[in-house]
Amino acid sequence: MKHPYLAKLLFLLLFLSFGAVTGAWAQTTGSVSGRITDEKNEGVPGATVIIDGTTFGGSSNMDGTYSIQNVPAGPQTLVISYVGYNTVRRPVTVVAGANTEVSAGLTENATALSEAVVIGYGTQRRQDITGAVAQVDSKQFVQGQVTNPEQLIQGKVAGVSITTGGGAPGAPSTIRIRGNSSLNANSDPLYVIDGVPVDKGGINGASNPLSLINPSDIETFTVLKDASATAIYGNRASGGVILITTKKGLQGEKLRVELNSQTGISTVARRYETLSAGEFRELVTANAPATQVATLGTANTDWQNEIFRTGATYDNTVSLIGSIAKKVPFRVSYGNLYQEGIVITNKLKRNSGSISLSPTLLDEHLRIDVNAKGSVIDNRFADYGQIAGAAFYDPTQPVRSTEGQYGRYGGYYQFLSSGPTFAPLGNAPGNPVAAINNLEDVSTVKRLIGNVQFDYKVHGVEGLRANLNLGLDIARGRGSKSYAPGDFGNYNKDFPNDPGKNGSYNQYSQDKDMNLLEAYMAYGKQLGAAKLDVQAGYAYQTFKDQGPNFLTYRSDRTTQINPDDTLTVPGFYSQYVLLSYFGRATVNVSDKYLLTATLRNDRTSRFRDGYNSGWFPALGLAWRIKGEDFLKDNTTISELKLRVGYGRTGQQDIGGAYDTQPRYAYGNAQSQYLFGNNGTGFITGPLGYNAALTWETTSTYNAGLDLGFADNRLTATIDVYQRTASDLLQEVNVPAGSNLVNRLNANVGSLRNRGIELGLNYGVLRSTDLNWDVNVNGAYNVNEITDLGLQDAGFPGQQLGDIGGGTGNQIQINSVGYAPSSFYVFQQAYGPDGRPLQGAYVDRNGNGSSTDDYYRYKQPAPLVTLGFSSNLSYKKLFFAFTLRSNLGNYVYNANDADRGNYANAKGSTLFVNNLSPDVRNTGFTAQQLFSDYYVQNASFLRCQNISLGYNVGKVMGVSTLRITGNVQNPFLITKYKGVEPEIFGGIDRNFYPVARTYTLGITLGI
Repeated sequence: MKHPYLAKLLFLLLFLSFGAVTGAWAQTTGSVSGRITDEKNEGVPGATVIIDGTTFGGSSNMDGTYSIQNVPAGPQTLVISYVGYNTVRRPVTVVAGANTEVSAGLTENATALSEAVVIGYGTQRRQDITGAVAQVDSKQFVQGQVTNPEQLIQGKVAGVSITTGGGAPGAPSTIRIRGNSSLNANSDPLYVIDGVPVDKGGINGASNPLSLINPSDIETFTVLKDASATAIYGNRASGGVILITTKKGLQGEKLRVELNSQTGISTVARRYETLSAGEFRELVTANAPATQVATLGTANTDWQNEIFRTGATYDNTVSLIGSIAKKVPFRVSYGNLYQEGIVITNKLKRNSGSISLSPTLLDEHLRIDVNAKGSVIDNRFADYGQIAGAAFYDPTQPVRSTEGQYGRYGGYYQFLSSGPTFAPLGNAPGNPVAAINNLEDVSTVKRLIGNVQFDYKVHGVEGLRANLNLGLDIARGRGSKSYAPGDFGNYNKDFPNDPGKNGSYNQYSQDKDMNLLEAYMAYGKQLGAAKLDVQAGYAYQTFKDQGPNFLTYRSDRTTQINPDDTLTVPGFYSQYVLLSYFGRATVNVSDKYLLTATLRNDRTSRFRDGYNSGWFPALGLAWRIKGEDFLKDNTTISELKLRVGYGRTGQQDIGGAYDTQPRYAYGNAQSQYLFGNNGTGFITGPLGYNAALTWETTSTYNAGLDLGFADNRLTATIDVYQRTASDLLQEVNVPAGSNLVNRLNANVGSLRNRGIELGLNYGVLRSTDLNWDVNVNGAYNVNEITDLGLQDAGFPGQQLGDIGGGTGNQIQINSVGYAPSSFYVFQQAYGPDGRPLQGAYVDRNGNGSSTDDYYRYKQPAPLVTLGFSSNLSYKKLFFAFTLRSNLGNYVYNANDADRGNYANAKGSTLFVNNLSPDVRNTGFTAQQLFSDYYVQNASFLRCQNISLGYNVGKVMGVSTLRITGNVQNPFLITKYKGVEPEIFGGIDRNFYPVARTYTLGITLGI
């Protein structure tokens, strides 16, 4: 520049001008801050606070506090709103250069509370719902150390039974909504996560597909129970639908950080009952031959102590929530979980992340929701069969031995034959501690669930919306299972002195991909007193499952266990496609008369043309009696609605994707032919198939009553239902010569569920300092098989339920007129002293013999499920607990049946297993596997969780601090004698005990 001084002068003038403007702005603006509370005087997080008529505003923090900066000085109106509460408007005079404090209390609005209920493909006001729908939000979740999301709602929803598959980290849970919907096909509910219907099946390396989701990211669970609510999902909704909505940011929200950190320890809550070493010696000495007594050792080993431990858990989640430029709400989170199982070597690590963005464009006509949830889980599994093995291993033997013959087994004591090979002894069990430590069963599983959803309010046509949803669910499972060279069960007697030729190594790999495209149009119109909403859409979803096959090697990972094996089939692959059309119409007349009609057509590539198209209609009607003139102004009754509905859903999940198609199978190494010096595999022959396989169809009738009293301080929901499944998908025997196999999948039989459900919510106390809320729910369900198709005369039913103790022993049966999986046993006879008599059973058919008197006795599924939750708060202190109960469920105690006798003490060779203490009651000298003596009442009352916490509030610059202590599974009341009364399927055998967990949690908001 030719005039540098002029440039400097201009810069100085600009700087002074900017300073003057900034100073003037500072003198003409101020700030407003305060705290938003609810009727319990608890902070309301996420409440929207704006200056009326401006874009200035934000949302409240976790403790309800808010702050708005740079508000123009002068008279303003503060508008405070939150879903489910009455909007509050507060006048405020903003003082330039100063802060004005304005706090407000929000009161519940019964009508507004109903507007946040998520349903299939949209949301609906609760008062407009005609089906059986239950929603549980984050404030009602079970607290404490929760690894799997479904545990958040255990005991919270009537008619929803969640049975944990044991105490292992990430153990699968079995969820049943109104009982089993099928005999052999998948009865699990359909999970829809942020609008993405995900794959029901699991992935190799993860015992529970839901364990790949961080529970801290979840905001609500919505359970759709009857067909009028679920039919919109058609062929996969027979088991009900669970909609999972994750946490999101709010528009206008300023950036805040939340940290949730939990540290816990877990111990075994209930062990197998066994004899001590001294008791065992005494019984064996008194009842076994001298050769068996001679096998006893001198140690005093509690094998359960050796395999159980105190497990540590560390669970941390950090979240960033806010709104970019006040227009793009977002939430980003990262979670890290490390959890040790109560069995040595067992552990789980999970790293998870989630992101959600919700920008609005085109003058707020276009809303885009972007959701992504990813996780990586590293598992080390234990040999769960060794849990019962430890309970019944000889307690007089040591864990380790320094004698030379045990060196090749890693120094662990084992039952061995005589030298020189010292090979494993016959049918003797292996040292359970060695078996667990010798196994390295590890996996790494990755999963990504995400979608982008566009919702467009069409310009120029009021009430018309277009929605496009693009989603995916990608999972990758990798893992291996290797046994150390010294493993007792993988000892190779041909190479006793070559550790590399012992042990074993196998690996697996699986890739699963789901892709989704959904699009629908929705139109809403007010026609006089009636409001009409119609919706029509299309869905296209593909599922792929593929991976390589692997050979099995010795522990050196180079020597094949079977040298002649070759990979004639290098991998596996399957794919199927779902093509759907769906529609729904709702009519609301004067907020009194409600109608919901749904229709879905599904087509699947799993079935052949002519059998692959299914129609799933539903109709729901409701009369909102509260809206009638004679109740409209009644202050005692705040809600009264009668609902009735009918609908039909489907089921297709059984077998493989190609079971209806002609196929051929490759041979293996044992079916090769020699050409010169080389073996060549051939196609060995065709596989069985059923070209007529089609949908399993479920029809449901439901009637419900919704009640509210005293401004909904007390609410109740009552539902009665009947659900009938027909054309059941199951594997059945086929006549010889009628197909290429003797068993295949077919549509045979029908099943019926009938029941009643009750849910109560009551605000017992309401005051500034003291508040108390309780939830009570209960359900009664009767499940009965009504048809099994044409069978031979005298056919008792389909037997199932393997129990061990021999080959092919099964303890359960599916029979017409009885509950699925009823126990099929003999009725035990008892002596005058009340003790069972060995080999003596009641002659039920009066033919003089009891050996053919099997009868159907009890069932594993509970007849009644109950839940009770209580939340009590006093000022900053809060206390909560959840109780659950099952009544009428029975469990076959397979461990007592197998070990509660002297058979092995007298009949085994050179070793003796520990006995069940129940042998003192029975005195049995032989197994009585099919006696109903071992089918035991497993009704229980379990305390799921006790939580005590304190809201510290602001401290050391932190906006909010909350400290919580939790105990999970603190007590269990039951008459059942085994290790766990709550076992899905009803057979207690090799069960991983449920842990008792103590957790300290800290929640910070910044």
